[in-house]
Amino acid sequence: MTADGAAAGGGVSNEAPPRVDVDGGTTTLVAGTSFSLSAVGGDITAGGVQGLFVDDTRVVSGWRLRIDGAPVEPLGLLESERFRTTFVGRTPPRTGRADATLLVARTRSVGDGMVEEVTIRNLAAEAAGLTVELEVEADFADLFEVKESRVDHRPRIATEDDGLGVTFVLTSSPHRSRMRVVGDGDPVAAGGTFRHTIVVPGRSTWRTRWTVAVALGPHDTLPSPDDASPEHEASRRMARWRLSAPVPESPFPGLETTLHTSTEDLGALQIADPAHPDRRVVAAGAPWFMALFGRDSLLTSLMALPVDQELALGTLRMLADLQGTRVDPITEEEPGRIVHEVRCGREGSVGRVGSSAYYGTVDATPLFVVLLGELHRWGLPTTELRELLPAADRALAWARDHGDRDGDGFVEYRRASDRGLVNQGWKDSFDGITAANGRIAEPPIALAEVQGYVYAAHCARAELAEAVDDPATATDHRRRAAELRERFDECFWLPDRGWYATALDGEKKPVDALTSNIGHCLWSGIVPPERAGEVARALVGKTMWTGFGVRTLAADMGAYNPMGYHSGSVWPHDNALVAAGLMRYGFVAEAQQVALGILDAARAFGGRLPELFCGFDRDEFPAPVPYPTSCSPQAWAAATPVSLLRTLLRFHPDLRCGRLGLAPALPEAMLPFRVGGVPLAGSRLELEVDADGWQVSGLPPHVTAVPTPPGRP
Repeated sequence: MTADGAAAGGGVSNEAPPRVDVDGGTTTLVAGTSFSLSAVGGDITAGGVQGLFVDDTRVVSGWRLRIDGAPVEPLGLLESERFRTTFVGRTPPRTGRADATLLVARTRSVGDGMVEEVTIRNLAAEAAGLTVELEVEADFADLFEVKESRVDHRPRIATEDDGLGVTFVLTSSPHRSRMRVVGDGDPVAAGGTFRHTIVVPGRSTWRTRWTVAVALGPHDTLPSPDDASPEHEASRRMARWRLSAPVPESPFPGLETTLHTSTEDLGALQIADPAHPDRRVVAAGAPWFMALFGRDSLLTSLMALPVDQELALGTLRMLADLQGTRVDPITEEEPGRIVHEVRCGREGSVGRVGSSAYYGTVDATPLFVVLLGELHRWGLPTTELRELLPAADRALAWARDHGDRDGDGFVEYRRASDRGLVNQGWKDSFDGITAANGRIAEPPIALAEVQGYVYAAHCARAELAEAVDDPATATDHRRRAAELRERFDECFWLPDRGWYATALDGEKKPVDALTSNIGHCLWSGIVPPERAGEVARALVGKTMWTGFGVRTLAADMGAYNPMGYHSGSVWPHDNALVAAGLMRYGFVAEAQQVALGILDAARAFGGRLPELFCGFDRDEFPAPVPYPTSCSPQAWAAATPVSLLRTLLRFHPDLRCGRLGLAPALPEAMLPFRVGGVPLAGSRLELEVDADGWQVSGLPPHVTAVPTPPGRP
C-alpha cells in the first residue's frame, strides 16, 4: 500500500446455459482453466452465477468494494488482456460538493488465483478521509451447481485469520479446499471483511493490492502472495502467442480487427494438459466450458490450422491418452471412443456421472481421424503420425463395432442411461433434431453430418496408410468410404425435397427437416457431385439465409424459432463448415455470400463473434440480434474468421505431396490482401493477393504452390 503525491492516471448440457446478469452486463476474464464473472463495475455479487472459478470450482462467490460504506459507481472498462482489465469508477460526491472528486481504478488479473490492485485518486485540493472495505465470500461450489442454480448456501465455510491474511476453508468436504486472501498494508480483517482507514492528501493517490491464492485439494499447498500472482505466466503465454500469430492487411471494413480478436481469443482459451504441461489444447469457451471438449477442441484446432498447428497436435495427443478402453454405461465410455468432455470439479462431467470424463458424443471419434489426416497434410512428421495411428485405428474400430449399433452401416447414438445427453451430435439440445412437422426425433439417431465425418475419416485413413507404405489398408478404407457414400445417398436423399434428411430416426425413417447439417455433408465430401447443386441452393435459399448467415433450421419448418438454441439461430462455426463445403464443390459465389454475411455479423459484434446469435432476417433487423446465453469468447466461433479466410483463399497444403494448393477467391472488397507469418512446417509464409493475381513466399523446402485442385475440402 502506498500514498504519494504522484499524478496517477488512469456439453455441455441438454439445454442452453443460464442467462448471465441480464440487467447490468457481465465482465468475463479468462486465463486457462480459470475465469471470473463480475458486474461491469468489478463487484462479484453473491447469490447468482458471478465469481472467480478455478478448475471448475467457484472459489470467490462475493467480492464487493465499499468506500465509506457505498459501492463505487462504474464509469468504464479498460481491457488490456483477456485475463486482465481495469474497472474505472468514482465515489459519490463528498459532503458539500456537487461533483465527485475521488476516481477509483480496480485492475484485476486472473490466473490460478486473482490479484486486484485498487487505486484511489483524490482530484480535490483538500485531503479526503476514507474507509475502504473489501467484503469477500467463498463457497467452493462446483461449476455445475452454480450454472444450474443448485448451490447449497448453508454455512460450511470456516475462516482462519493468522494476522497476515484470511484463509477460507471448505469444512464440509474431505477435499479441504482453501482460498487465502492477503491485503497489502495490514488491513484490519474481521471474518471476510478487510478494512483500511486512510487519508488521501489533495491531488494525490493511494494504492493497495489484494491477492487470492487457491488450493483445491488436501495435498495442494497454498502459494505465497507473490507466487499466486497470475500476471507473469499469463503475460508470457500471450506474448508468445502474439509473436507467432499471422498478421493480415485488408481494406475490408472490420476484417483486420475481427482476425486480431479471433487470434487473441484463441490464445486466451488455451489450457495445458495437466499430465504434459508442454501440450496446449483449446477449451470450448467462456464462461461455462473452460475445459477440454472432444468435438469442440477437434473442430477448433482444425479450423485454426492457419494460425497454429501445435494446438491440433496437442489436442490429438491429449484425446488419444483419454480414449476409451472399456464399456461403462454411466460415463458412456466404449473402447476407442473419443471423450466428450473432461471436468475438474467435484461433480465430474455434465451428466453428473461420478467421473471427470464423459464420453457421450457421436462425432468426436471420427473427427479425431479427420484432424489427424489434415494435420499430416500440413506437415506432421512421420514419427508423430505413427505415434497417433493406433488411436485412429481404435477410433474407426469404435465406429464399426460400437457406433454402428444395429449393423446397418451407419453410426447412430442412444444414451446409455438417463444421466447422459439425449442428443449427442453438435446440436445437443433436447429438441435439436426435429422433423419438418416439428416432431422430435426418437433414438437411436443416425445424423447426416456424422456419416459425412465417418466418410472423411475413412478417406483420411487411406491417405495416412499410403504415407506409411501400407497399400492394403489404404485400399480397404477407400472401399469403406465408397460404400458409405453410396448407402448414405440411397437412404438420406429426399428426392421430393431436394436435400438430405438431417438424420434417420429409431425406425430408420428420414428426419426430413431442412437444416444446416447438410452443409457439413458438403464439407466432408460425402455428397455425390450430381446432388451438390440442389444442396447448395437449399442452404442459401430464402428459408435458410438470414443475410448474416445460414440458419440451423429453415424458417418454414414446424419447430422453427429464430431465438431457439438449435432451431433457427445462426452459429458461426456451422457457417464456416457450410462455406467450406460450398467452396469444395465449386459454388464460389455462395461460399463468398456466407463468408461475407458472417464477417458482417462479426463487425456488428465489435470483432468478436459469439457462439451463436438469433436467426432473424437482416431485412427485419439490420444488425444481428444477440442470443442472451451465448458464450463469448467461444473457441470455434473465434476460429470461424480464420476458417472463412482459408476457404476464400482456397489454401490447402499437402506437404506429403510437396505442394501447397492456392487459388484465391477473395471478394473484390477484400483486395488488396496481404498476410504475413503464416506457419507451415517450420516456415513462415507471406501471401499477397490483388486484382492481378497472387504470390506467396517463404515456402518450406521442396514445396511448390500450385492452383488448388478441384474437390478439396
